Amino acid sequence: MAGILIIAHAPLATALRECIAHIYGGCPARIGALDVLPDSDPVEVVAQASAEIERLREENGALVLTDMFGATPSNIAARLATVPQVRVLAGVNLPMLVRAVCYRTTPLDTLVEKALAGASKGIQAIGPNTPAQAQECGCVPTPCAEAAADAVAQAAAGAASPVGGTQSAKAAGTAAASGLPAAGALKPAGAA
Repeated sequence: MAGILIIAHAPLATALRECIAHIYGGCPARIGALDVLPDSDPVEVVAQASAEIERLREENGALVLTDMFGATPSNIAARLATVPQVRVLAGVNLPMLVRAVCYRTTPLDTLVEKALAGASKGIQAIGPNTPAQAQECGCVPTPCAEAAADAVAQAAAGAASPVGGTQSAKAAGTAAASGLPAAGALKPAGAA
């Protein structure tokens, strides 16, 4: 499962990590945040970021998400792009981060592709005629629905027996794809 490090202008990195904790009812493991203050020494922040990436990096690497290409946090994050099994993406938004969390168990190149798709698909114009999206928890529309569908399709292609117990195939797929416990183990904040 890839670690995720968010490097952004203060307080955005911490705020994005707190949003993920809100959505999942607790912050999933291996998600770090590094807020860059206006008076931060870039050399010190690079050292902190390097130490944090070593702490967070897992068997399939780490993904660094930063806010604005060309700004100080992005320039700091770019230094991590030379570390093996680390990828850096600029332009982080909440849909990108949610998608990254959902696909943490995939190979790093797939994770990058899915995170970028989440970022662009999450940008929508909303008007009076825009159809409403069904929401299960009051947060975002089923944040891992695509990951669950991918996992279920892979399981169906390679498995000879159906998912057992009381878990549905979709819930099992979501848990497998996101690296999080199965449905019901963690509920989004505010869910009954």
